[in-house]
Amino acid sequence: MKITGLGTTLVELPIDPPLETSIHDIRSVGCVLTSLATDEGLVGEGYAFTLSSIRLDVIDAMVRSLEHHVVGRDPHDIEAIWADIWRDLNFLGHKGITIIGVSAVDVACWDIVGKAAGEPLHKLWGECRDGVKAYASGGLWLSLGTDELVAQAKDFIEEGFRAMKIRLGKPDIAEDVARVAAVREAIGPEIDLMSDSNQGLTVEHAIELGTQLAPFNLAWFEEPVPYYDFEGHAAIAAALEVPVASGETEYTSHGMQGMIEAKAADILMPDLQRMGGYTEFRKAAALAAEHGIPVSPHIFSEQSLVLCGALANAIYLEHMPWFATLYNEEMKLADGVIAMPEGPGVGFTFDMDAVDNHRIG
Repeated sequence: MKITGLGTTLVELPIDPPLETSIHDIRSVGCVLTSLATDEGLVGEGYAFTLSSIRLDVIDAMVRSLEHHVVGRDPHDIEAIWADIWRDLNFLGHKGITIIGVSAVDVACWDIVGKAAGEPLHKLWGECRDGVKAYASGGLWLSLGTDELVAQAKDFIEEGFRAMKIRLGKPDIAEDVARVAAVREAIGPEIDLMSDSNQGLTVEHAIELGTQLAPFNLAWFEEPVPYYDFEGHAAIAAALEVPVASGETEYTSHGMQGMIEAKAADILMPDLQRMGGYTEFRKAAALAAEHGIPVSPHIFSEQSLVLCGALANAIYLEHMPWFATLYNEEMKLADGVIAMPEGPGVGFTFDMDAVDNHRIG
């Protein structure tokens, strides 16, 4: 089997109403949908994305610049392809746009491998579970008032979730505590509640906030300070009983290695596109497992599902609904658990009618 061509399609998915975190104002997400055609008729699919479609053309150019590394190659040779790309990117570096571009190509290669075998990828990698716990991440934003938070939390439970994440980052600690208290009272003690500060706090603020949130039994305290502040993360993790989760903004297994050595997080949250696709994500997760650290993939819900099916140290899938409209298939949620996909490869395929509705240019 040989790859015969690489194609990209740019789409923008509106988010209405706009969302706020401690550092973001999100009005849409833009995606570079990537396809690899083969001489046997199989097509592999992947994508990379950016908030509000900013610099989407840069990501597109990065993905397309990798065409010569895959055309004419057997997609089963993904380790060799990855190594060649890694070498080629040395001059530009192994963080940022370069690795984001690699991710879309890597996922598409693996998608072909699964389709050629007629199996979902988690089966090929070695299945450890047929479903994974999921937390609702598409709500409880910083921009919502307390009454809106409570109503949305109850809606998530009605939808079948048994875990959800609230965003923090108000200037007044008491306001954040009140928001968490209201949601915890509304959902009761049996529902897992995560928090995410989106890198918007100082170390001192985070420690005080985390201390005051202790009575609400949070599953984790996510990204309290800027992702590159390993020392600050470590100080917060040492000071609090609640687990600190972080890592979604770090790149490749080398970034995860640095976080592990610094004791910067109790739970690592690799991001599929910042890892560089499945190939490197699985290495990062294996590295975490060697140190007894659980992982929870960041966003990319449909594409990360097969990872959770094959990684024993994956504890939760982040359910983010932003990209669901692009797919023919839907994730199946029941009693807080999302079932593994049954289709081959990634298990989710782009709905081209939906893609056309959001196409740019």
